[in-house]
Amino acid sequence: MGAYLLDWLALFFRWFHVIAGIAWIGASFYFVWLDLSLRKPPQWKTDKGISGDLWAVHGGGFYEIAKYKLEPEEMPKTLHWFKWEAYTTWLTGMAMLSIVYYANATAYLIDPSKVAFGSSIGAISTSLLFLFGSYFIYEVIVRSHLGKNAFVFSSLIFILLIIATWGSYQLFSDRASFIHIGAILGTVMAGNVFFGIMPAQRALVDCVRRGEKPGKEVADLALQAKNRSLMNNYFTLPLIFTMISNHYPMMYAHAHGWLVLVFVGIITALVRHYFNQKHLGNTQTKFLWIPALLTVLLIIWMRPAPIEPLPAASAPVAAAPAVTDSTPPTANANANANANANANANANNEITSAAAVNATAINETDKADSDENVTAAAIPVAASADDAIMDVVHTRCSTCHAAQPTQQGFAAPPAGIIIQTPEDMKIHKAKIITAVQSGYMPLGNLTQLTDEERQQIVAYASGL
Repeated sequence: MGAYLLDWLALFFRWFHVIAGIAWIGASFYFVWLDLSLRKPPQWKTDKGISGDLWAVHGGGFYEIAKYKLEPEEMPKTLHWFKWEAYTTWLTGMAMLSIVYYANATAYLIDPSKVAFGSSIGAISTSLLFLFGSYFIYEVIVRSHLGKNAFVFSSLIFILLIIATWGSYQLFSDRASFIHIGAILGTVMAGNVFFGIMPAQRALVDCVRRGEKPGKEVADLALQAKNRSLMNNYFTLPLIFTMISNHYPMMYAHAHGWLVLVFVGIITALVRHYFNQKHLGNTQTKFLWIPALLTVLLIIWMRPAPIEPLPAASAPVAAAPAVTDSTPPTANANANANANANANANANNEITSAAAVNATAINETDKADSDENVTAAAIPVAASADDAIMDVVHTRCSTCHAAQPTQQGFAAPPAGIIIQTPEDMKIHKAKIITAVQSGYMPLGNLTQLTDEERQQIVAYASGL
């Protein structure tokens, strides 16, 4: 029942998280587009303190949008703020991290082959320290003088993320590593809103409400808020990728998964840069074809090694039952000879006859032993290759991938995949090969699947 309720909680918060994320990222895309699309206004608007304007048509109506350099002539009665989209997305994301990765840390968070955490508490504590420690370093950089130089700041953040990506792969399971980088990006983005953008906006609004003209301090805060907002915009596409990555083990379970994520981050950031430049009226197609080329190179580099199907001779095959007398020719010859000897002995005397009876008994025993050996030779160690492999599958895989999982923490088979028969394996062949060959399955290797068994399953599935 506990696993069942956890599934419901995960479903609710995942749904809530996606809804909030759409609202937040949608707002981010819109306002960056709006800010970069503003053009110089006519003089009469400039005289009113307007720094840029834009006209748009949508939903059957015209919109006139104007941005003030700092403060409007008078404070509007209704002012819309954009903050809860960010806060809700982060809170639901942390709830998801707790429900999926912390509540079932043994399966999803811990990889004993990397770090043998003494307990789930140790792994969870390391996760939280890793997450908030990374954010703290980011905040130190952005508040220092290094944060005032766009190139230096961007370079340092890029290096920080590379180190964090590599570090996550040394500490956590492959799947959890991708999610942790997504959590770091999400925390940085939410922190930008809470600690940077909102304080600057409050300072500006309070200044206008008091009837004061914003000074240099407020102007500097406003500029920092704009830079943080732009940083959030560049983080959106890599963040979305990490959110959907758990559906594709070929990405995070790659032997160099951390490098895969770095490449994807570069590709998606370049695509985002193309659109930002386009909004400025500066269309540079190189920021599209360079990511396209990098994507092709990534696909080629990540291609899996060819898989050799399991040879038929590698597994014992049942022998066909004999339809004729299984007694070897030599046994028949011996029996005939013994019979003749017995007849001659009986014709001579009773003593010889008794000896012949004993000889016959011995020969009959030999014949029976010979028949048993032939029969035993026809019985294989395992009935077939299917049975041999399915024994491994039932022990290592079907504890989770069954209609009624017996593995603690699972109320239903992961991804709805049931693997209990060769037919099941044939249906899910592609997913099985990817998940098992990459080492992603079993989760956390809870069932202790050996490397030899892993190779056998992959080879068998590839031959279906």
